[in-house]
Amino acid sequence: MIRPWRRLRRFRRDESGSATTEFVIVAPVFFMLLLIGVDAGLVMTRQVMLDRAVDVVVRDLRLGTLGSPTLDELRGRVCDHTVILPNCTTDMLIELRPVSTSAWNFPDTPPACIDRDAEIAPVTTVTAGGGNDMMILRACMIIEPLFPTTSWGLQLPLDASGGFQLFALTSFVNEPR
Repeated sequence: MIRPWRRLRRFRRDESGSATTEFVIVAPVFFMLLLIGVDAGLVMTRQVMLDRAVDVVVRDLRLGTLGSPTLDELRGRVCDHTVILPNCTTDMLIELRPVSTSAWNFPDTPPACIDRDAEIAPVTTVTAGGGNDMMILRACMIIEPLFPTTSWGLQLPLDASGGFQLFALTSFVNEPR
């Protein structure tokens, strides 16, 4: 009867393998935080690239070098100026419309995004406006996270297809013609 108790006491005092146990507990959490950080950096880079592309296209719109572009032309121009946005032409929706300077009727709803699970894309308006018109351009892009833990770490709302939305919004005044 005394032998099992001695073995139990010896087992309790034995510290071999304690570093391995700590590593097994801490390593997954550390690697998960590392991957969330990498993906968060990629998300922020994609947001900056979307904002920059929208600003470059808005400069051309403001100066009147694009004329009256269609939705596909605007989307193509924005996608031409982005490098790191995958599936840009299929996962982006753009809205361009004038804003009344007498009523200041800015949109009160978030920009429409493409629902990749639906067969029909939302309809948005693309109106170039005239000289001295105040314009607003809103773009929405669906992005896939690299790792499933990113949405938890950044608290991003995912859509039904597992992607999240990036928005770009800018306003400008058309140059007089």
